Amino acid sequence: MDQLNRPMSELLLIDDDQELCELLISWLSQEGFSVRACHDGHSARAALAEHAPAAVVLDVMLPDGSGLELLKQLRSDHPELPVLMLSARGEPLDRILGLELGADDYLAKPCDPRELTARLRAVLRRSQPPQPSSQLEVGDLCYSPVRGIVSIGNHEISLTLSEGRLLEALLRQPGEPLDKQQLAQLALGRKLTLYDRSLDMHVSNLRKKLGAHADGRPRILALRSRGYYYSA
Repeated sequence: MDQLNRPMSELLLIDDDQELCELLISWLSQEGFSVRACHDGHSARAALAEHAPAAVVLDVMLPDGSGLELLKQLRSDHPELPVLMLSARGEPLDRILGLELGADDYLAKPCDPRELTARLRAVLRRSQPPQPSSQLEVGDLCYSPVRGIVSIGNHEISLTLSEGRLLEALLRQPGEPLDKQQLAQLALGRKLTLYDRSLDMHVSNLRKKLGAHADGRPRILALRSRGYYYSA
């Protein structure tokens, strides 16, 4: 599909660097996105309350608070809304905290607009609703990709977009290890880069949410040099 016929996706860009915002809006608009910018947490919360975008690009540092605090609120109010974090520092701790709090992906500033565009398209492709018949059941766990909800007994758990895609990939082949690059393509829509721990952080978050089997066995296991699998 060419650019003129590509469906437009609405983005909310939350960053106090107005010059950068203007640059990214110009670039992303040419790539077929509709972009609204907010430069602080207060206006971002108002914009989100008024209308939920297709995805959010969120800076770690905001003039009226931490972008990580806003991310926590986003995950509470909009569990499946795709969120890509930006940070001027790009420090490992920022990346880890952002991913632990539920960011779907992470880029350090200054970022290449082409890389940002590719990451956004990947996360938006993954956010397309699955077929209604694709409910997955393995043992006592039932996952509905349509709702983004896991049921274990009478307990329901909301998953982020990346956690849901990751769990779906594991449940479709229970007991069979999937290597990290396979899982990255399925869950993140991209290849892992050197020193990229995004997938490991999503696995860690998913393990915490799901807990163990009734007999104490971990639900998600790792095999050295082979990847991760769901233990049925």
